[in-house]
Amino acid sequence: MTGKVYLVGAGPGDPELLTLKASRVLRNADVVLHDELIGHEILRMAPPHAQIDNVGKRCGDKHTSQEGINSAMVSLAQAGMQVVRLKGGDPSIFGRLSEEIAALREAHIEFEIVPGVSAALGAASVAQVSLTRRHISSAVVFVAGHLAAGSDPTNWSALVASGATLVVYMPGREYSLIAGQLSISGLSGETDCAIVSRATTPEEQVVWTNVGRLGEAPHLPAPTLLLIGNVLRPAAWPRLQQELSAGVRGFPIDPAVAVPMESPLQAADF
Repeated sequence: MTGKVYLVGAGPGDPELLTLKASRVLRNADVVLHDELIGHEILRMAPPHAQIDNVGKRCGDKHTSQEGINSAMVSLAQAGMQVVRLKGGDPSIFGRLSEEIAALREAHIEFEIVPGVSAALGAASVAQVSLTRRHISSAVVFVAGHLAAGSDPTNWSALVASGATLVVYMPGREYSLIAGQLSISGLSGETDCAIVSRATTPEEQVVWTNVGRLGEAPHLPAPTLLLIGNVLRPAAWPRLQQELSAGVRGFPIDPAVAVPMESPLQAADF
């Protein structure tokens, strides 16, 4: 008998943000092929007999190639097993889902996609911001900060011109490069930014800055996301003030760069 593969989103980190369906599928797995940063609490949901394999990568160091992952899913399903391919966040966002779907279809393996809470939404919840706001930003763009070799460069000018809130996945450590591209593309140096590390986990951290000072931001543990846009202002300004007065994380904020908070927000603004 041929088994089945479940392409499952594990959410941003908090086990309680795993969907009910993802939890059910995981508890019935014969094999779990998981990304590097999936938490132990989530992996412990698999039954005792399940085979648990880390097939992820960290800082470019791959445990298993994508071709190896594809081959493993196919061979295990052909052996009659229920296979859970467990990915951080949502599998359809920067998770190479299309390649895995293609391999399963080519091998005529039954599969199902189980969505998860995207890391972007987890980061927004930790930063306590809305990614959209009436009259300021009616769109959100997810962009990869680390691009595959040979891929086309990101059209930062088009993104800036759109006025959308930007969420940069895998921003790496060279924040100054992203800041430079944004500045060249016409984004004001006073535009607020939030760097969110390990969102929704006990180790979560948020550093507030702006485009003009982004290159000076500290390097936080992976996974990190970079939020950029004027929708961050109501949350950013009080925290910048706190860092100015208390020296939080030792990251200096120049008062000349920080911009005062707008007038009190109204419910109709959102």
